[in-house]
Amino acid sequence: MSAVAKSPSEAPKGIPRPSPAALNAAAASFAALTARLDYLSAEDTDLVRRAYRFADEAHLGQLRNSGEPYITHPIAVAAQCAEWKLDAQALMAALLHDAIEDCGVTKSELIERFGAPVAELVDGLTKLDKLQFNTREENQAESFRKMLLAMARDVRVILVKLADRTHNMRTLADAPREKWARISGETLEIYAPIAYRLGLNQTYRELQELSFRHMKPWRYSILSKAVSKARGRRRDLIQKVQKEVETAFGEASMSVRLAGREKTLYSIYRKMEDKHLSFAQVTDIYGFRLILPNVISCYTGLGILHQMYKPLPGKFKDHIAIAKLNGYQSLHTTLVGPANVNVEFQLRTEAMNVVAESGVAAHWLYKAAEPSTASSDRLGTKWLQSLLDIQDETRDAAEFWDHVKVDLFPDAVYVFTPKSQIMALPRGATVVDFAYAIHSNIGDHTSAARINGDQVPLRTELKNGDVVEVITAPVSTPNPAWLGFVRTGRARSKIRHYLKTLAHVESEGLGEKLLAQALRAEGLGKLPADDAEHQTLWDKLLRFTGSRTRAELLTDIGLGKRVASIVAKRLMALLAERGEKPDALMLSRERFTAHETVSQGAVLLDGSENSSVRFALCCRPIPGDGIVGYLGHGEGLVVHTEPCGVGQRLRYKDSERFFAVEWADDPVRSFETGVVITVRNDKGVLARVASTLADAEADIKHVEMADETPQDSTDLRFVISVRDLAHLEVALRAVKRTPSVLSAARTVPIA
Repeated sequence: MSAVAKSPSEAPKGIPRPSPAALNAAAASFAALTARLDYLSAEDTDLVRRAYRFADEAHLGQLRNSGEPYITHPIAVAAQCAEWKLDAQALMAALLHDAIEDCGVTKSELIERFGAPVAELVDGLTKLDKLQFNTREENQAESFRKMLLAMARDVRVILVKLADRTHNMRTLADAPREKWARISGETLEIYAPIAYRLGLNQTYRELQELSFRHMKPWRYSILSKAVSKARGRRRDLIQKVQKEVETAFGEASMSVRLAGREKTLYSIYRKMEDKHLSFAQVTDIYGFRLILPNVISCYTGLGILHQMYKPLPGKFKDHIAIAKLNGYQSLHTTLVGPANVNVEFQLRTEAMNVVAESGVAAHWLYKAAEPSTASSDRLGTKWLQSLLDIQDETRDAAEFWDHVKVDLFPDAVYVFTPKSQIMALPRGATVVDFAYAIHSNIGDHTSAARINGDQVPLRTELKNGDVVEVITAPVSTPNPAWLGFVRTGRARSKIRHYLKTLAHVESEGLGEKLLAQALRAEGLGKLPADDAEHQTLWDKLLRFTGSRTRAELLTDIGLGKRVASIVAKRLMALLAERGEKPDALMLSRERFTAHETVSQGAVLLDGSENSSVRFALCCRPIPGDGIVGYLGHGEGLVVHTEPCGVGQRLRYKDSERFFAVEWADDPVRSFETGVVITVRNDKGVLARVASTLADAEADIKHVEMADETPQDSTDLRFVISVRDLAHLEVALRAVKRTPSVLSAARTVPIA
């Protein structure tokens, strides 16, 4: 825990007590920070001083809960960062970290005064400050920790944030008491584990201790008194162990630095809680840390200790061979000391001690005495490993921090629901992925979305910390275009399942229309009903086609997997066996109609058919065109214009797959068609043509220009959406009257 400064009342006798105003002035001055900046160059120190002056002016008149000038907080945060030997940019960000949030200073102003790197650090800290952790579930706390780390592309942001939280916890007693539990709980669940992950063990322990003191003040007080009493009783014992260890290592001619280590009150409390122990049963309250010259000395020293005292079974851990995830390395052993008191020993090298106490913040400062190949292979995670590799290669702080601007979770993005639940999604995930991650029903009916309160397109990629709100509507359904931008397998499979189900339903309806039309050509007015009277008939037909159900048969016809005319002929044969005969009048009318492809039973198209009917891109038919329908193999009904060369070739090869189709009287939507407009290469001609089409209510879906070398004229090719042939003619006439337009015509179908 941190040392507590003496209050004025504790000043020695005979020395005048400084006034509160004088103490505040001293704490608020740059001199409070100067002594800690001896590792910086004069130029860097001057930059930090400039940031201090700006922050001091920005926070002028603001006070903390204690009554101190607000600037004392940024100075304390910067002082903590200086203890970790962070660079000048990080210290400047520490001094300015509340400027955007509390003082109305803009990011652009910081860029202008202090440069983009410092402004980015301050902006990152401001974004972290805006996050609110409102839920207590353990998995949510873990997600929140990951989100904080993921949001801070630069590790210095997290380090300054930890320094900020540490000072806030040190001064939490000045805050309203009702805030203690919430802030302490958040610190314990979020910030202390992050300090541990980054290897800041001293900060990790202090945050735990301060949180425990304010969350459970009564238990903290009781434990504190118990430890104090135990310390007094065992002082002689500890001194005896220390003397014996120093003597044993001296006789072995081994250099060792011995330091006492006392278990924190919070760790004692956790051990009592987790293992249901009384205070008297917690035996490893005291311990020693041995700092040795190298790794071999650590293992040799372990042997010396085990010769002196009996080791406790199951209490030896080798964190040198197998480091902890945060890079921590040490040998741990618990021995039975004098008077049968258990004493824990930790053995480590100086390099390991630096990593253990200051973590990532001190890596670049410490040059390991051991060969890098011997030490680096045993350090925890790949990330920390890479940092040590970098510090072996360069002693330059600026270059080191440039290397650690990394995303600790490159494959994940963490976002909030409106109720502050955290959701982890793959990097690049969109609003639609988020909707399906909540529930497939929400995904299926997504119609719009807001991110951080702003309306956004559904294809918008999510960023760490976004608050995402999905707006649903009962009439909304998945769009096939969503498959082009969703990233999660869940969203993709749900969309495909919906579209596949929808396609089958629509194909069944189309198949029923096509079979009914084919039956009219055979002299039967309508499809036999699906009832008990006709059950035997349908069973025989299904055996003939190999289909399992009537719906499957009709779907196969709609998808083009079966030919309606063949099924119709078989159905008529089965009806004939029952004694039913075709209608002679209908038969003759269907067979001797004026046009061989048009019949009274033609399939009507109004644009609502969705996936079961496609309009061919080669000719792009629109209402008013003469059309024919081709039932492709497994692709539903494809509609061509009658003059279309592609359609004519298909009819020549596969005439039995062509069906009569007609436009409904009132189509429910507009249809796309192509036009080519030849224009002079005048300034602004494209804008004029586009404006004319818009005025004619023809929506432009696509436009492209010829790639040839610029000439006096060029062709503009548009795909536009119109209601029918008459609407197209109106639009083309309007375009022809536009200045610089030489000609305008519909794209000619492929021959």
